[in-house]
Order: sequence, then C-alpha cells, then structure tokens
Amino acid sequence: MWDELLELDRGRVWHPYGPMPAVVPPLPVVSAEGVRLKLADGRELIDGMASWWCAIHGYRNPEIDEAVREQLDRMAHVMFGGLTHEGAIRLAERLTDWTGLDHVFFADSGSVSVEVAIKLVLQYWHGERRKLLTWRGGYHGDTFGAMAVCDPDGGMHSMWKGTLAEHVFAPLPEWTPEWEQAVRQLFEDHDDLAGVIVEPIVQGAGGMRFHPPECVALLRELCDTHEVPLVLDEIATGFGRTGTLFAAAEHADILCLGKALTGGYMTLAATLCTAAVAERLNGPLMHGPTFMANPLATAAALASTNILSNGAWRSDVARIETGLSAGLQDVSGSRVKGAIGVIELDAPVDVAGVTAVAVEHGVWLRPFRNLIYTMPPYITSDEDLTRITEAMVACASS
Repeated sequence: MWDELLELDRGRVWHPYGPMPAVVPPLPVVSAEGVRLKLADGRELIDGMASWWCAIHGYRNPEIDEAVREQLDRMAHVMFGGLTHEGAIRLAERLTDWTGLDHVFFADSGSVSVEVAIKLVLQYWHGERRKLLTWRGGYHGDTFGAMAVCDPDGGMHSMWKGTLAEHVFAPLPEWTPEWEQAVRQLFEDHDDLAGVIVEPIVQGAGGMRFHPPECVALLRELCDTHEVPLVLDEIATGFGRTGTLFAAAEHADILCLGKALTGGYMTLAATLCTAAVAERLNGPLMHGPTFMANPLATAAALASTNILSNGAWRSDVARIETGLSAGLQDVSGSRVKGAIGVIELDAPVDVAGVTAVAVEHGVWLRPFRNLIYTMPPYITSDEDLTRITEAMVACASS
C-alpha cells in the first residue's frame, strides 16, 4: 500500500520548501504518541522537532484529546462574524490575563497573525505611515506582509526582493554600544515609521540566534520616545519555550502568538493588543478569517494552556536546557536557550544526508541552512534527550 501512496505523494502532493515533484521521499507516519512517531515500516522516531515546535505536550495528550472530543459532540465550527462561543471567550480571557494585553484577534496561523499585526499598525496611522522597522536575521512567516519584514538578503525570501514592501532593517541584534547607536540613529533618520516588529530573545527560522533582553528593552524605550507601537512576534517563543511563559510580552503593544497555542493539535493563532492601539483604529479592523476562533481549535488551546497553568513545564524546560547543554557542550558552534538546542556549522548541511543520519539514531530532526537544531516536546525524558543530542552530534560530524 505505502509504495503506491508514496508514488501518489510524489506526483500530487507539494511539501513545504520543496520542489515538485519531490527529490527526497518523505517518511510516512502512521501514528504518534508521547514523543514518538511511528513509521509505516514499524520504526519509531523520537520527535526532536515537536512538529515544528508546536507539540509541546507530545502526542495523544489525554486532556487535549478529551477536550477536542467533547467539543466535537457540540459543534466542530461556527462562523465568528456576528456569532461567538464560550471557548473563544474563555481563551481570550486567559490570554489577556497571562499577557497583560487587552484584546485578542484570533487568526488561522502564525503568518496570518503577523499580517493582522501589520494591519493594526498601518490602521493605527490611518495610512499616513507605512514603514516598519525590524532587525536583520528575522523570520515572521510566508505570506507577503510577513515576508516583507523577514531578512531581505540573508533570509529564505530573498528571491522576492523588489516585489515586497520595503521596510527599515537594523543590524543583527547584539548588545553592543555600536549596535545601540545604530538602532537609535535609524529611529532618528526615519520619522515616518509606523511601528517596529521583532522576535524577542530568539530569532527562529531566520537563524536560531539568541540575543539579550536589553535589545528588546531598547526598542521599547525608542518606541515610547517616538510614539510608535512595538509588535513582538512570540509565535516561536510563546508558552514556555525559552524558560519563561513568554519571552518579552510585557514590552508589547501588539503580540503575535501561534504554534504551541493548541499544543500542536489544530491550527490557531492570535494577535493581541493594548486598548490604546485598538482605540486609535477608530473603526473596524479589516480582517476576518473564515475559520476564525474555530471551536475545536479553541477547545484544544484551552486544554493546552490549562496544562501549562500548573507550572510543571518550568521544571521540564529547565531540565531540558540542562540536558541539551550537557549533550552539546563539547560541540563547536553549539548554543542552548530553554528547550532549544542548536549546532551552527561552517557550511550548509546536506539536508537529506543529515536527516538520514538522525533517523539511523532513532531521532527525527529537520535541519536547515547550516543549522542542526532541536526544539523537543517538554515531556521528553532525559534518556530520549540524550538520544537527541547524540543524533545531533552525529549529524554535525557526518
């Protein structure tokens, strides 16, 4: 059966960031439980990716499973225009309580939450200002508004240069006097800025770089001085990944959340903002996804955030950070932050070859560019964590 299905997959299915037809066949997954993916041939792989960073509680979590089943018995979906439901209201209440922000706009995906944030910023100025400031090395999604605030030269969207809106880019974030002066000067040189958007503390798919909190604090200071809103993209860092519930939400006027919001069960994202931002729009926000606040997704999100609310994830993330640090300490180019471990190589990796090495070690990793990294589920055991770091080291040596 799977030979036929994989041939159909090759000819019909377009996978992310790949050509059509695919050069390397994907691995068929038939089930998943805990931190393990079961393949069609019976092999099991420890998921070091948490399904692109979202399955923080692992797979088949009983609490989330039950929440989705119960919601399915009531309704799978209802439009959000002119209607509402308890799950959306309860989730909005929790997110505003946790972040200190006032309002929640539910979106379909992380990229769309960034699009909504950009619309908020532009409508904040009623079209009078259109430039955003960000820093190099960032990644905010694959839709056109989001691509325009990704790194235009070193990022994966450089092929679209000249087509996208052009914004203002600060140097890669690093806390030095030279960097601080450069950022201050950009604010002085551009009095037409509509706002600022960055990933706080960790730059994700743009390069897995870490930067100190002082970088975001400076942006907060300058946004206050120049009276422009600060957008923080915590799609990757939100819900505990760096060791705190949010990396820097306390600095945000507008906050983007996604990925781990539902524990990896359903696609759902959110754009939050202060009351001051909402009041400046002086009218409706012109956005309305068909599946906005989908009841199944909000049920999963409520269950996922309920698991986080007991605080046990803090010790798990700290434990993972310790394990990653120990497993990668002797590897040149390695760095660890919370439940994120990275090995940066001097040259681009052979993705197919490195993936095969990881699979041989019983681990699923998805390297990109010159990076071999892991962002595992928080429930990953110490034994499985050791296997992940051993696989990473083997990949770096291959």
